[in-house]
Amino acid sequence: MKQITLAKSVKGVGIGLHKGEPIELCLEPLEANSGIVFFRSDLNVSFKAEPANVINTKLATVIGNEKAYISTIEHLLSAINAYGIDNVRIVLNANEPPVMDGSSISFCMMLDEAGLRELDEPKKILVIKKTIEVKDGDKFVRITPTNEPRINYTIKFDNALIGEQHYSFEFSKKNYIEEIARARTFGFLKDVETLRAMNLALGGSLENTVVLDDNRILNPEGLRFRDEFVRHKILDAIGDLTLLGYRVFGDYVSYAGSHHLNHLLTKAVLADTSAYEIISLEKEKEQAYEKVFA
Repeated sequence: MKQITLAKSVKGVGIGLHKGEPIELCLEPLEANSGIVFFRSDLNVSFKAEPANVINTKLATVIGNEKAYISTIEHLLSAINAYGIDNVRIVLNANEPPVMDGSSISFCMMLDEAGLRELDEPKKILVIKKTIEVKDGDKFVRITPTNEPRINYTIKFDNALIGEQHYSFEFSKKNYIEEIARARTFGFLKDVETLRAMNLALGGSLENTVVLDDNRILNPEGLRFRDEFVRHKILDAIGDLTLLGYRVFGDYVSYAGSHHLNHLLTKAVLADTSAYEIISLEKEKEQAYEKVFA
């Protein structure tokens, strides 16, 4: 099984969630063993998508350095992960990707337009060898060894429209597109004014966010799934785990997880070399892994 990049470059334009300004996005092919690289074309600064470059996880996952940053990378990374892309350059002329419709389906469509191309080097995956867990009170995220990777996610909100939701997701590109990619980000009306006072969420609207108050959903079209909220949290988690640098062969379990806990989990995994093994998918004995990541 070979590493994957894009067959050609693809461009898109959309509004940034936090700044509310038009942003140009270009996804470009990269050679083998390059990984996922972000490039700020307006500042001529690059940084690799990896936990060491994460600088903030309060409202979204933000990577950067002293020269520049890019916020809210998780939706785009989630789609890239689902498509099995190992090497890609993400070119942006601003400090966040466009929010599109608040899900990752628009990024999936861009990847479909670009097409995929095999490279000459074998694909590598990160196989979890022992359980790693990060907790914050009763909240936790955990990754464990497995034979068939799944994501089991539970959320609990003090809001009657969300309440407690659980979803179990069996990882594959087909399942991702059908079950996860269309789930939109969500927020509460009471938080909107606070965020905008902080100069954030200026591009947020009912076109790209599911907005709730105490007893109703403000979007006239309603929800795309009955449990859209927990599905979107799975979308986010897949994006956050992409920062490990390889597709992960392990079970991920979360109760009330967050970008912050996901970041701590990726750091904890990489800090313990006995917790994982990087496997190159080129030998017969690794056919079991190929079935999952085909």
